[in-house]
Amino acid sequence: MTFERSATPPAEPGPAPVGGGPAATPTPVQIRLQILSTEHWSLLASRSLAWNESFSRAGMYLSTLTGAMVALGLIAGVSGFNDAFFVFALVILPVALFVGVGTWLRMGATNYHDAVTVSGMNRIRGAYLEIAPDLEPYFVMGVHDDAPGIGITMAVPPGTAQLVHLIAGTPTLVMVLNAVVSGATVALALMHFSSAEGGIAVVAALVVAIFALALQLRIARRNIRRLQGTVQPMFPTPPGDRTGA
Repeated sequence: MTFERSATPPAEPGPAPVGGGPAATPTPVQIRLQILSTEHWSLLASRSLAWNESFSRAGMYLSTLTGAMVALGLIAGVSGFNDAFFVFALVILPVALFVGVGTWLRMGATNYHDAVTVSGMNRIRGAYLEIAPDLEPYFVMGVHDDAPGIGITMAVPPGTAQLVHLIAGTPTLVMVLNAVVSGATVALALMHFSSAEGGIAVVAALVVAIFALALQLRIARRNIRRLQGTVQPMFPTPPGDRTGA
């Protein structure tokens, strides 16, 4: 009687080691470029969607506020500044203010999202230059993930004062409108419920508007400082280099 010995199947090869160990093989350049390009386009699409939503929210806020002002003007023209006008104003203006506050909060989140995506794209551009250093003269955006490199990618004009940059931003416009709506709401409430004179109502509106604007600025600065600490640059701009390359 003979016994047949069944052949033992060969063992499957294990996964390739990951990391910088001696057995790790470098990723081919083609694969690296494919991965980097995919991530680059993913960050670009994410940034575009975030800003589209932010601008849509700002447009919705301006449309809501414009509609409220037109409606108040029509009511005042038909029935004058009577109880109906004050009731309608004290209902519609808080709604518009709610939309404005939500828009401002969303734009703050968008600014953080924008900084993160730009930082990631700058890192990817730096990886491109590591693969093909001879392409450095053709890059006009930043390749460093610190504040100067992000500023280059965001096309902030060199030498622009921070105050000018803030005034030109859409979030500042939303903050000012929120402050004005807050002051107007308080003034109308005083005139209707306490029969305050116009001068007192105007002074109260100014105080509330300034307080609301200062509060929003303080919250914005606190959020910026807190969020700046969460983004740690891995490839900072070399000293004396402000070209981002």
